[in-house]
Amino acid sequence: MDSLPDELKQLKRFHGHLGPYVVVGYRMGLIARHRLEGKLWAVSFTGPKPPMSCVVDGIQFSSGCTLGKGNISIQERGEAKAHFFNEKQLLEIALRPEIKERIDSTMNRETEEIVAMGLYNEREETLFAVTEVESDLHERALKLR
Repeated sequence: MDSLPDELKQLKRFHGHLGPYVVVGYRMGLIARHRLEGKLWAVSFTGPKPPMSCVVDGIQFSSGCTLGKGNISIQERGEAKAHFFNEKQLLEIALRPEIKERIDSTMNRETEEIVAMGLYNEREETLFAVTEVESDLHERALKLR
């Protein structure tokens, strides 16, 4: 797709292709960056297998939480969901089930960029259930195990 916005061109270059789940992760990371101040940590519940694990690259790209810095971890649950936190807050961002169903039923190699662009342009409230939880660091660590 020639008319991609610059940030999606960069995301495509970083990830190797532009599919819907990398855009989902990208949008999750943007939400976290917008709502939480300071240093972030993230836990992705996608597991390590594509296409769901593509969410992790999107999160790394937009949030600054990276495997290299050790401020992101991956749990094997096969869910398009992530927790982001700083010293004061925990934010859970989960892809809505109906959006996951739509992605899985319409995406293939020929349509992946079209589906990805649709997700990029979709309203945050349509894509995600976002929950903010106030807690201290010890309570948060227990919840993320």
